Amino acid sequence: MTQPPLRATIIPVTPLQQNCTLFWCTATMKAAVVDPGGDLARIESAIQQAGVTVEKILITHGHIDHCGEAKPLADKLGVPIEGPHEADRFWIARLDEDGRNYGIRGVVFEPDRWLTEGETVSVGDLELSVWHCPGHTPGHVVFHHAPSKLAIVGDVLFKGSIGRTDFPLGDHDALIEAIVTKLWPMGDDTLFLPGHGEPGRFGEERRSNPFVADRVLAGA
Repeated sequence: MTQPPLRATIIPVTPLQQNCTLFWCTATMKAAVVDPGGDLARIESAIQQAGVTVEKILITHGHIDHCGEAKPLADKLGVPIEGPHEADRFWIARLDEDGRNYGIRGVVFEPDRWLTEGETVSVGDLELSVWHCPGHTPGHVVFHHAPSKLAIVGDVLFKGSIGRTDFPLGDHDALIEAIVTKLWPMGDDTLFLPGHGEPGRFGEERRSNPFVADRVLAGA
């Protein structure tokens, strides 16, 4: 049986149960950690268990539960941070303040590379497309590996729900537009890993999601 090119595991972190994702290239066993919001010991244990070498950290957006401990982990592993889009500089600049408010650690950082739509990120032999999907935050990005029909969507879309837009700089209309124009074209059979909760498939959300199902938007 041939190995899939990409494998992934979800590691729930922080009291907000954020889905940190560890994914790797099976050909090279090189890996990336997406959204290390906290609980670094748990993340490091998953890395060890998978037997992979982390070569970078990827960030979908600047909220504390997604990137509060990105810098400490990057420093410890000696790897760069890529993402999110620079429009989330506002959120990253206040990580320490948000950390105090939420009672979890938040360390301000400057990514080694801000990401924009149309770029790619590489992990081992894998190349993932970057999609800018604002709305939940202005600089939110999504990572898509088309050959695996897999998308890491952060807090843009959830199984049966969508990202909140009542935070500063949130934009409900922009979020809906990003889901419909950027996520749906990836294909109904694409598996998405959200920032919280269970993974899902875009086709099921188009049928049943109370916010963005086709019939809901047709009647909007």
